[in-house]
Amino acid sequence: MYQQILMIKIISFDFDGTIAKHTFADAFWLEGVPALYAQQHHLEVETAKKHLFEEYEKIGDNRIEWYDPGYWFDRFNLQTDWKKMLLSYRNNVEIYPEVPSVLKRLAKQYRLIISSNAKKEFIDVQLRQAKLHSYFDNVFSSTSDFHTVKKVTDFYVMVCHKLNISPREMIHIGDHEEFDYVAPQKIGITSYFLDREKQVRGRHIVSDLKQFEQEILK
Repeated sequence: MYQQILMIKIISFDFDGTIAKHTFADAFWLEGVPALYAQQHHLEVETAKKHLFEEYEKIGDNRIEWYDPGYWFDRFNLQTDWKKMLLSYRNNVEIYPEVPSVLKRLAKQYRLIISSNAKKEFIDVQLRQAKLHSYFDNVFSSTSDFHTVKKVTDFYVMVCHKLNISPREMIHIGDHEEFDYVAPQKIGITSYFLDREKQVRGRHIVSDLKQFEQEILK
């Protein structure tokens, strides 16, 4: 184990639920888009929400369109630049409290990257709003960069290929048991499951990033 840690070059972080809370994405998708739809179609906001949420469910999160604001703005004929609209919600960005100090310390010893399912534009707004963008050498989005819906094992293969590293030179942490914990292990990446609710116990399971930092540095 000691020899393996010495080989680590990269620490990879999931984003939503790991670095940032879901408040920004929720404000955009669950409040902003319905409000815009309601305004353009002269509807009550609650009526617009009911209709849009039903449409979201018809597509489902197994299709790449579900993650793409451009698709939804075209589908609903929303006459607004969604990228500019993202910026208007930047005050909803919330970073978990331990994140800045942990990143500052880890960045002195490792290259840090983000490996996320979120669209790059969403990640970029949040990193800049929280002044965290300088800590990360790369941001990889399964939907933006590789056009895959979930962070399956192939996603991590492609990330390692882009970085020109062996999987054993990377550690990944995230809050999804299958896509952040199980999938990267299949190609030899050391992975940690972030369970902020403290409902699961086991090897490489942590409740916050400070505990994760302690685990990999001890």
